[in-house]
Amino acid sequence: MTRDHWTEVKVAREATLAPPEKAAAKLESQNKLYVRDRIALLVDEGSFVEEAQLANALNPGLPADGVVTGRALVDGRPALLVANDPTVKAGSWGARTVEKIVRVTEVALRDELPIFWLIDSAGARITDQVELFPGRRGAGRIFHNQVALSGKVPQICCLFGPSAAGGAYIPAFCDVVIMVDGNASMYLGSPRMAEMVVGEKVTLEEMGGARMHTSVSGCGDLLASDDTEAIELAKQYFSYLPGSWRSRPPSYDASDAGRDFTRDLVPAEESVGFDIHDVIDALVDADTFFEIKPAYAPELVVGFGLLAGQVVGIVANQPAVKGGVLFVDSADKAARFIWLCDAFNVPLVYLCDVPGFMIGSEVERAGIIRHGAKMITAVSEATVPTVSVIVRKAYGAGLYAMCGPGFSPDACVALPTAKIAVMGPEAAINAVYYNKIQEIADEGERVEYVSKLREEYETDIDILRLAADLVIDAIIEPENLRTDLIARLAAAQSKDRTFSHRRHGVPPV
Repeated sequence: MTRDHWTEVKVAREATLAPPEKAAAKLESQNKLYVRDRIALLVDEGSFVEEAQLANALNPGLPADGVVTGRALVDGRPALLVANDPTVKAGSWGARTVEKIVRVTEVALRDELPIFWLIDSAGARITDQVELFPGRRGAGRIFHNQVALSGKVPQICCLFGPSAAGGAYIPAFCDVVIMVDGNASMYLGSPRMAEMVVGEKVTLEEMGGARMHTSVSGCGDLLASDDTEAIELAKQYFSYLPGSWRSRPPSYDASDAGRDFTRDLVPAEESVGFDIHDVIDALVDADTFFEIKPAYAPELVVGFGLLAGQVVGIVANQPAVKGGVLFVDSADKAARFIWLCDAFNVPLVYLCDVPGFMIGSEVERAGIIRHGAKMITAVSEATVPTVSVIVRKAYGAGLYAMCGPGFSPDACVALPTAKIAVMGPEAAINAVYYNKIQEIADEGERVEYVSKLREEYETDIDILRLAADLVIDAIIEPENLRTDLIARLAAAQSKDRTFSHRRHGVPPV
């Protein structure tokens, strides 16, 4: 009897195009989209070219071997994609799964194309471990290639379900991780494994859920309510970045700022809190600020925005949270974002209102010195056009971490009421004159003495004096700051991007 190859091919191909009825029902119960529906939301209609659709076609239970790969246009821009199919053995990896993913990363390296990772995978199939795990083209090669791609092309991850065990490193090597609330998780060991090995009883959400990772560990960047929102966030993120390190970010039509920068927007009294988002909205084009890691280390705000249609990265202290003091996590958050912007030619604007780094035994034990040094390393290494704005105060090493004059910003400017000092007036007076103050018995005399010391201190650090001594480059009225930033960043576009000739530094991580 002659084999009907036409029918065999058709059956094998159709098996990859839709989930079985039972699997479709499970997806619906989980509020998940089928893998091809996810892809359809991401890419331009008719642009997807699939690779290796018939992988493992001789095994009828493994259509496409559980992963869809290929290339497409995303809002008119070429990109590659890797998308797990959770209806095929829970999206687990077999030998051909790994080979397909390795091939996509090789194309990305060769053609310098961005990759979208649509992850929903239970990890490796133990039955295929010899074929997929240890070899030169095993799973380790995926991570090796991701590291080689880092800073070369954007790597954007949407995490719709689990990313378990070794597979959790795919999101870890991406530039941004968008996690679906209630469904997404990543962990090296499952709750059951944790109970068996270390005796810990913990839920999946506590162990590696989306809310934990986007607010506590920092492994996740953005929280999405469902698959559709996750894909929309991925496309928004991509809209701020070039396709590779060789290009500049896209440009867009300019629009006015979201609000006026009135003189009362920043309280002159440094003990009064305010929301730095109001300042950001008064600087960037209306409705263009895209915040990264909003729930993680919120004492520091980072994200992309447009200035007259041009993409910029914003690094801003948040006085409304913990007074804007820098902690271990906020230093890490800043360093990562600065490295990202510098890799993809995104100019940086620092908005500084910082009392310094946190002090105390808890943060010292957590390594705040090396984490702070990591942030300062990133600030030092960045060669993109950069303007640092002293919004209200810059005290101690906070000035350095926020790209003060010693770190070669293209300009360091200040608002008229700004202050720069080793420490704030109260701390400085107490540090130097504490014993003498305590010796004054009369309360009125003591208050008068402290007031005199404060006046002398503030005269010493007056922002006009710092401008006169060429410490800062300009004092800008709030209503003129947006226009000044636009002009300065435009003027710096042709700057030399060389920092240091070497293989790489040894950052204090």
